[in-house]
Amino acid sequence: MKKALPLLFALFLLSSFGHRQLTWVAIGDSITYLNDHRDETGNRLSQGYLTRVVKDLPYIHYINKGFNGWTSGNIAQHIDSLGLVKADVYSVFLGTNDWWQGRPIGNLADYKNNTGNATIYGSFRIIINKLRALNPEAKIVLVTPMQRVDFVYLFDKNNNAFGSYKPQNGQTLEAVANAVDSIGSYEHIPVNDLYHNPKLDINQMVKFKRVNDPIAGNYTNYKYPQFIGKPFNPATDDYPYPAEAANLTYDGLHPTDKGCTIIAKGLVKLFKVF
Repeated sequence: MKKALPLLFALFLLSSFGHRQLTWVAIGDSITYLNDHRDETGNRLSQGYLTRVVKDLPYIHYINKGFNGWTSGNIAQHIDSLGLVKADVYSVFLGTNDWWQGRPIGNLADYKNNTGNATIYGSFRIIINKLRALNPEAKIVLVTPMQRVDFVYLFDKNNNAFGSYKPQNGQTLEAVANAVDSIGSYEHIPVNDLYHNPKLDINQMVKFKRVNDPIAGNYTNYKYPQFIGKPFNPATDDYPYPAEAANLTYDGLHPTDKGCTIIAKGLVKLFKVF
């Protein structure tokens, strides 16, 4: 056993310090952006998913290309002006804003035929084409949107949206996630499927939503799905997600440390083989 210890130690050093340095460009929306803007979470997030990935894989150095509120269509439209650089690894984590803004999903033929930026499938084709032009040898990872409950922005209650428990513009968020997954299957690109990850179940997004009952004259903490359909008046009601309501998200949409840990673990598993 004593003879094996130096060998095990050497293997540990090799795995920790012997890996070549990798550059990772993370393309996404506010979930990616907030990794480096934790003040915009009211400091309800201490470490985003990018930071957690590189903490586990210190030979990877990330470049954050997250844009608040952006869709895959926004990314595709501005793809040549985003300052994207040649990298070893690219991740694309988009879709939740496409769903809320009602962008057409389209179909896989839009992707295959490169039909343009009118659908989510078409937008992803533009994005992936750009990444391959930057580095044909780069590894690409797709990340599906995660489930969400009623979102209310921490600093502006008027900025709110219902959750993925019902369709928006006739489309479900799951259909968007399935579209991303189908692109991954077609291109043989690994996918970190957050939507169908049982650890990110919609029932666990928040511990409760605090809703005002104007008749009774008090606030009640409702768990999901009991709070669905309960009225919320941003002009008069208190913010419905106090700090103690946070679980996988702190506002119904944006992940907490707990949520980011789950996202990061999925990416670490995929990145380890690169």
